[in-house]
Amino acid sequence: MMAAEMTAQSHLVDRLPAVRGRLSADAPLAQITWFRVGGPAEAVFRPADRQDLCDFLAACPADVGVTVIGVASNLLVRDGGVRGVVVRLGRPFAEVRVDGDRVVAGAAALDTTVARTAAAAGLAGLEFLIGIPGTLGGGLRMNAGAYGSEIKDILIEAEAVDRTGRHHVLTPDDMGLSYRHCGVPEDWIFTGAVLQGRSGDRAAIEARMAEIAAARTGTQPVRSRTGGSTFANPPGAKAWQLIDQAGCRGLRRGGAQVSEMHTNFLINTGDATAEDLEGLGEEVRRRVRERFGVELRWEIRRIGVRVGEERP
Repeated sequence: MMAAEMTAQSHLVDRLPAVRGRLSADAPLAQITWFRVGGPAEAVFRPADRQDLCDFLAACPADVGVTVIGVASNLLVRDGGVRGVVVRLGRPFAEVRVDGDRVVAGAAALDTTVARTAAAAGLAGLEFLIGIPGTLGGGLRMNAGAYGSEIKDILIEAEAVDRTGRHHVLTPDDMGLSYRHCGVPEDWIFTGAVLQGRSGDRAAIEARMAEIAAARTGTQPVRSRTGGSTFANPPGAKAWQLIDQAGCRGLRRGGAQVSEMHTNFLINTGDATAEDLEGLGEEVRRRVRERFGVELRWEIRRIGVRVGEERP
C-alpha cells in the first residue's frame, strides 16, 4: 500500500538530474505563448549556462522527452500540455555582440535585438530580422526569413547541443538549410550562432528596418493573440492567396479565427483553445487541398498532447 502511494506521488522531476539553473514542475505555458493557449509542461528547465545544459542532457534519462521553446511566438501548445522536459533558454543565452563585420549572438537573443545591434554598429544585411518575431534559436531551427532574406543567407556557423549533451559547431552546409527547413535533428538544441554582416550606412540601415517594421504592422495582425505565419508558402504560390481564394478569410472555429487582415494568420479572439486553433488550421488545409490540390505545410510549430490523449 505504501509503495503504491509513493508511486502515485512521484513526479518526473524526481527522476531528473541536479542542475545549477532552475527546474520547475507542472509549469504553465499558456501565458508565455503568443496565442495564450495550451496546457502545462510536466517540467521546465532553465539552464544556468551551456555547461549546465550539457550536463543535464547527458544525465537525463533516455526515455524522458526533451522539447525546447523560445519566446513561443510561432508555437501552438496543445491543451493537454507537454510531457517530459521543456527547455527554455534565458538571459545567459541572450548576449549579442559585434566582432568586426560579424554578429555573435546567443540562441535566446530576440531577432529584433540582433537586428538593432547590427544597425548600431553600421552592419547591413541583417535588417530583415526586425520583421521576425522570435529568437535566433527558433530562426535557426526553421531557417526563418522575411522580406527577401533568410537565416541561411547570413549564417557563418551555429552551435548546438545534442540529446546526449555533446556540443557541436555547425556550418550552414552541415545544417541542410532550405526554405523554412533545417536538417539538424529535432532533439538538438541551438545555443548560439555567428552571423555575417557588411559595412553600411547606419542611417540607411535604420531606414530600411523602419520600412520593414511599418510593413509588418500595416499588413499583419500583430496586436492580436496570434502566432507567426501559419503555413509555409508552397512552391510557386503564396499561402495567403490560396487560403483567401478557398474562401477562408474570417473563417471561425470556436474562439479561433482566420485573420481578416492577413489570411495566413490564425487569431485567438479571446476564448479559443489550442484545439480550436489547430482544428481551424486543419480545416483551412482541407479547403485549400480540395480547391487547388495543394497540401499546405504547417509553419507554426505544434507541441504537446490533446486533452485525454495518452502519453506516447
